[in-house]
Parts: sequence; structure tokens; C-alpha cells
Amino acid sequence: MSLAVANVAFLVKDYDEAIAWFTDALGFTLVADERLSPEKRWVLVMPPGGRNGARLLLARAANDEQSSAIGRQAGGRVFLFLETDDFTRDHAAFTARGVRFVEPPRHEPYGSVAVFEDLYGNRWDLVERKPA
Repeated sequence: MSLAVANVAFLVKDYDEAIAWFTDALGFTLVADERLSPEKRWVLVMPPGGRNGARLLLARAANDEQSSAIGRQAGGRVFLFLETDDFTRDHAAFTARGVRFVEPPRHEPYGSVAVFEDLYGNRWDLVERKPA
């Protein structure tokens, strides 16, 4: 049996502002942007080199309950983990593009890590794992 998480729904206020942030600030690739109805689009983004990993399905909030969860999809904890093969390079590039890190980089037994916030305030780990 072979299973994989293909897409993770990510609540957004506006499709275009989210596409711009992910592609400009994080260098993600826009994989799909298809209109499903006058109000709904199928929008997928993925990190560079992320061909085998999960993609983000940018889902525009459709009601007040969904809107209230934007920026708090994990209740204030780190929501997503963005793994890199070069922490120093990506931390510097993200910082230069205006990504807000909420703590300085730290070096843990498992590797280098720093927490940043996306355009809505969800927390992410940028992490480079040490070889096993």
C-alpha cells in the first residue's frame, strides 16, 4: 500500500494576495489556479523542489466561522514545517523578502530552526535537519 498527503487546505482571505505572498516571499510555485465557480477557485502552491511533498490548497474562507480561523489554523502553535537543504541561504532570502521571523535561528540536536509567520499570522518552522 502507498499513501501520501497530497494537499493541505490553507484558509485565506483572498486568493490573489495569498498567491502573491507565497510566490514572492517564499518562492513557491503556483501549480494550479482554476475557476470552479464565480466565488471559488482551485489554487495550489508548492515549495521549490517540493515535487513529492504536500502542496497547499489555498481555500478562500466562505463564512464567518472559516474567516475566524484564518491565521490561527493551529491555535497559535507552529502549523507547518518547511524543510530546507540550506537553512542559512533560505533564512537570509526570506528575511530579505520581508518574511517576519518571530525568533532568532537556533541550533537544536536535530538541526537548525527558526519560527516565522505567514501573511495571516500562522506560525511555521523553517528547518534544516541534520543527517541521521
